[in-house]
Amino acid sequence: MAAINPIDLQKALKGADYPAERDALVSLARDNGADSELVDRLAGLGQDSFDGPDQVQKAVFHSK
Repeated sequence: MAAINPIDLQKALKGADYPAERDALVSLARDNGADSELVDRLAGLGQDSFDGPDQVQKAVFHSK
């Protein structure tokens, strides 16, 4: 499976309203057709809410 990249993350979170709860972002990513690896990464983040897309991106790419 290909590695998650920032463009895939942006597509997965298209239409997100911030601040956003983690569970809402996971649901949105599923609805936007994100692959399961990205959805799982979002679901496993330790943070419960995010103030904006930059904060999500930092959490996703620094939480491995």
